[in-house]
Amino acid sequence: MSSTIGNSIKVTLFGESHGEAVGVVIDSLPAGEPIDLGELEAFLARRAPGGRYASQRKERDIPHILSGLVDGVTCGSPLCAVFENGDTQSQEYLKNRFLPRPGHGDYPNFIRHEGYSDVRGGGHSSARLTAPLALAGGIAKQLLARRGIQVQARLLSVGGVKDIPLDPVRPDCQALQAASEREIPALTQEAAGRMAALIEEVRGEGDSIGGVVECCVTGLPAGLGAPIFDGVENEISRMVFGIPAVRGIQFGAGFDAAGMRGSQHNDPFCIDETGEVRTETNRHGGVLGGMTSGMPLLFQAAFKPTPSIAMEQKTVDLLTRTETTIQIKGRHDPCVALRAVPCVEAAAALAILSLIG
Repeated sequence: MSSTIGNSIKVTLFGESHGEAVGVVIDSLPAGEPIDLGELEAFLARRAPGGRYASQRKERDIPHILSGLVDGVTCGSPLCAVFENGDTQSQEYLKNRFLPRPGHGDYPNFIRHEGYSDVRGGGHSSARLTAPLALAGGIAKQLLARRGIQVQARLLSVGGVKDIPLDPVRPDCQALQAASEREIPALTQEAAGRMAALIEEVRGEGDSIGGVVECCVTGLPAGLGAPIFDGVENEISRMVFGIPAVRGIQFGAGFDAAGMRGSQHNDPFCIDETGEVRTETNRHGGVLGGMTSGMPLLFQAAFKPTPSIAMEQKTVDLLTRTETTIQIKGRHDPCVALRAVPCVEAAAALAILSLIG
């Protein structure tokens, strides 16, 4: 089993949720790139557990960088960083190790690894592995920003509660930055308040709720990517699906395009005020023929409800081969999409950095 992805920039994740640590190795980072560790830790704090609407697992999530940086500057060797696991509570997982949790990867992991997979906190399949992913992506975001490329995301919806639309031609990057600083990272305080109320409601019922994260990449030149298998959508999608709970991704108009006519979906080309080739609209989401068009790159990632809920659920006992029930205890996010916002930014940044080479 490999947890490695990337070509020009290669990323390997390792560790288990309740093991000693989780970590990442990043190969082929260019040398001579300063990394602002304070900015990196602030980015990681957006993903960390412990907030009002998140899992109450207490992890500092301060990375210990073992190699690849000298005096805060990349030196050309593989960058390796680890996050120690401190606040683990494994007893409930071990007690129910032969009762696969509905919606989780317990059963296929049990079959694939012949009963030897680490069940504590989901093991290597846990969302805990998004901490090292976010570290790698946080570094990628800094390198991209130095090249004039911004990667920003927001929580577009929680259940049926939806934020205001983002202008696909001229997205408000300042509004996206302000959203990233909120506990509920929506564009408007009003939408954030309604999302918070819904999250509290489902948590009070012992349930969970899904959501959608929208990501915007600005400053991209035209022509990045390639047709067929090496397209921009291919690279981003593969990276984004490394985030647990992602169930779908769409670019630009996405699935709505299936209900349009060509005359409705096509974006007319024009010359903007600076003399650059642009499109008047952006239903293509910044990607044409697998390559960037020079317009803002826009995509949305759908997240399923957190499968760990307090309600009693049906399952089977893998030892006795009988049907039974399970009630999951512990500390779980009522809406995993909330903390996934920086993870989507991280995945997109890594994919774009790999495309740039």
